[in-house]
Amino acid sequence: MFSLQRLLGKEDKFFDLLEAAAREAQKSAYALTKFLEDPQQAKTLDEFIVSRRAEKRIVDTISEALCTTFVTALEREDIEALSLALYKIPKTIEKIAERILIAPQHVENVTLGRQVVSLGKATDIVLLMIQDLRKGTHLERIKEQNDKLQVIEGEADRVINELLRDLYSGSHSPIKVVFLKDIFELLEKVVDRCRDAGNVINHIILKNS
Repeated sequence: MFSLQRLLGKEDKFFDLLEAAAREAQKSAYALTKFLEDPQQAKTLDEFIVSRRAEKRIVDTISEALCTTFVTALEREDIEALSLALYKIPKTIEKIAERILIAPQHVENVTLGRQVVSLGKATDIVLLMIQDLRKGTHLERIKEQNDKLQVIEGEADRVINELLRDLYSGSHSPIKVVFLKDIFELLEKVVDRCRDAGNVINHIILKNS
């Protein structure tokens, strides 16, 4: 049985911060779903900016706490690696929304649902993995969750290939091809960010189980 609290001593401040970071990542993913629901509706980046800034504050707080916490059984590099992996999720999602706001006409009648649903599922799993670390869980459960992330990431790769095949069919204007290719690749990248976070968690429990 693995317990992050046992590794960090009686204080669970690092876990509190990591879970908060995972929740911000999840919040950003679901904000993107709402953002894409109605292309005609007026949109802002406010919700994404709030999550990304909150995530940055968490990263900074973790760095500061590591400087003042002298003994941790869990390697400091692992805590930093996980906090950084989590930060990259809302940061990339904000970039997607930012791109769409530049030229929203190019995403009208474009189906991004499969990629966005995959992203939501991936952030759900990352949060669950961190929650399971706190409760104390078996290596097998974390590995099972991490395997699900790998499947989601593999599906995201297949989806982008399908989308690119249509994009390069010759039925779209050059500017739309360039614009949508950027969006598709960013959506794939943010799923990769979730996979990276899962790999860090899996690495942590492997070393400490």
